[in-house]
Amino acid sequence: MFDVSFGELLIIAVVALIVIGPEKLPKVARTLGLLAGRMQRYVSTLKGDIERELKTDEFRKLQQEVQQGISAIEAGVANKLQQAENTANAVSTELKTSVNEAGKPDR
Repeated sequence: MFDVSFGELLIIAVVALIVIGPEKLPKVARTLGLLAGRMQRYVSTLKGDIERELKTDEFRKLQQEVQQGISAIEAGVANKLQQAENTANAVSTELKTSVNEAGKPDR
């Protein structure tokens, strides 16, 4: 993210030593280290939350695709079932007609 070389860090350390003083420098360095650690943990937590949200979105999309597939299959099965029922009704009507005609005496 930031490109800081060793020489630049050394210059910052010397300036900090001069400005802050040798007595307070260890305390300031410790405080800066703690703040940097907190910032890293916060960024890590935020990154994890974002990744988790992205996975949740992916699962939602997958669930929608599965639901659409199920709906398509249900519609296809219902259509085939209706066709089979219509065919069965037609055959039943033909059989009834044939039985009725067979049962009538010929004149």
